[in-house]
Amino acid sequence: MTNFSSLGLQDNLLKAITDLGFETPSDVQIKSIPILLEQKTDLVALAQTGTGKTAAFGFPLLQHTDTNTKTTQGLILSPTRELCLQITSELEQYAKYIDKLNIVAIYGGASLQDQAKQINRGAQIIVATPGRMKDMIKRKIIDISKIEYCVLDEADEMLNMGFYEDITEILSHSPKEKSTWLFSATMPKEVSGIAKKFMNKPVEITVGQRNMSTKNVSHSYFTVSARDRYNALKRLVDANPDVYAVVFCRTKRDTQKVAEKLIEDGYNAAALHGDLSQNQRDLVMKSFRNKQVQMLVATDVAARGIDVDDITHVINYQLPDETEIYTHRSGRTGRAGKTGKSFVIITKSEQRKIKSIERIIGQSFKAEKLPTSEEICESQMFYLAENIKNTEVNHDIDFILPKLQEVLADLDKNELIKKFFSVEFTRFYNYYKNAPSVEQLENTAHKDKSQGSKSFGNENRYFINLGEKDGFNWMSLKDFLKENLNLGRDEVGKVDVKGTFSFFNTPKSQTDKVFKTFENFQHNGRSVNVEITKDKGKSRKKGNFKRKNNSKSKTHRKGRSNNRNKSIERRRNR
Repeated sequence: MTNFSSLGLQDNLLKAITDLGFETPSDVQIKSIPILLEQKTDLVALAQTGTGKTAAFGFPLLQHTDTNTKTTQGLILSPTRELCLQITSELEQYAKYIDKLNIVAIYGGASLQDQAKQINRGAQIIVATPGRMKDMIKRKIIDISKIEYCVLDEADEMLNMGFYEDITEILSHSPKEKSTWLFSATMPKEVSGIAKKFMNKPVEITVGQRNMSTKNVSHSYFTVSARDRYNALKRLVDANPDVYAVVFCRTKRDTQKVAEKLIEDGYNAAALHGDLSQNQRDLVMKSFRNKQVQMLVATDVAARGIDVDDITHVINYQLPDETEIYTHRSGRTGRAGKTGKSFVIITKSEQRKIKSIERIIGQSFKAEKLPTSEEICESQMFYLAENIKNTEVNHDIDFILPKLQEVLADLDKNELIKKFFSVEFTRFYNYYKNAPSVEQLENTAHKDKSQGSKSFGNENRYFINLGEKDGFNWMSLKDFLKENLNLGRDEVGKVDVKGTFSFFNTPKSQTDKVFKTFENFQHNGRSVNVEITKDKGKSRKKGNFKRKNNSKSKTHRKGRSNNRNKSIERRRNR
């Protein structure tokens, strides 16, 4: 069996490893560390989140660093503030017995002046988010012209967040002779492009298969009506009383709405999305790490960089727009050798997406039925019984035991148990006794294909080239439209979803907004086409469409480009 001492690490690092309680290196560490210690080379390492990648590049980087000079020798770029701080903390623990080593974290949302002071004192290793790093290079606070090593951690996530231009700009200030180590969970074409542009014949190592999900995670899906997603979520949570989960939604609006509903229903939940300030985000994450929050409801962008080892479940309240993102979601659980579960709540029209994800992650999903009311109540009662059984007795209450025994003297053991659980579960049981049955939830899932809605009178009907093949049903397409058009729910109506296209209505007063929004609009990398149809609700007929002729298209295109740039800038500062 391979151990850390056989990888070629120095004694001061091995001593820190012993203090940390590490015994056996992970696969990515076994494959990466000897190469990075022995060779001056570029490296591409593909491994699932939570497999020990920080140590895989951290130990070699620390061993190569010369502490006799204050010159910056290593740069680590990571996508989020949380991950930046986490990497810094871990490196400091690994470097416990290395003298005169200064590791500095550079990220947005903190004092630039304070970070500049730390840099001026000398920083052999800098861990940074791309946005803040680019800013400090521009201000000439940081000089990376002599770095010998550059690590791109979670490269796929950085590119998904729109950091390609920032990374390109940062690396342009670094020497060509440096070694670049790229670590990523998946290998989309954008990551491959970075490797080709900035790396010279990199060694490639893969733990598992490309984009494959860790085998420590099981995958299940539950088919319901779109309107019953929340009821399904509650059943899954109630059937797993020890749940400690991240619940993923597609939009900030849904994230906030689901979190608020959970809180109203008595769950310890919190929302994590891009509209939170950095201080709010830090408080939410602190509560989640301390397990004061049982369920973190998050968007994909906001959840990047979350690194909590004990997460038991990932619940996909909605599937991501890009199937590759599912790998990152499920990677939040089953970490550090533990097992985890990934649940997906889908509508019937989304079942084909499951097949696409199965091909990407190299694992099969299990189609499961939602837990029944009886199963949920049983799970809750056994959970409480186990907690009672394992509770350490507080002998401070011994003085009152005689009186308690006197009050309960007429009850035998069975009666006492029944009465105790009746106190705890009557309201819970009554809720599920009156709740829709699993059969009702599953039957309504087959009625989602097409639904009418409010008529506006003076309205336009539109054709859009998105449909069931894109994973939409009438409700999810309506949500998609109102989110992107920034319209109220009652301003999008008569949504009719077909296989490869759909129809919808809006008041004529919203016509300009519709065309401005969808001009040059892309969904999953494909151009979205919206046209007015004269068909008032029947099937699509050839020649029945007219495209809005907008003489201000260039102005609108420029405006949307500016909006996209602002959106990317906001993501960088998260």
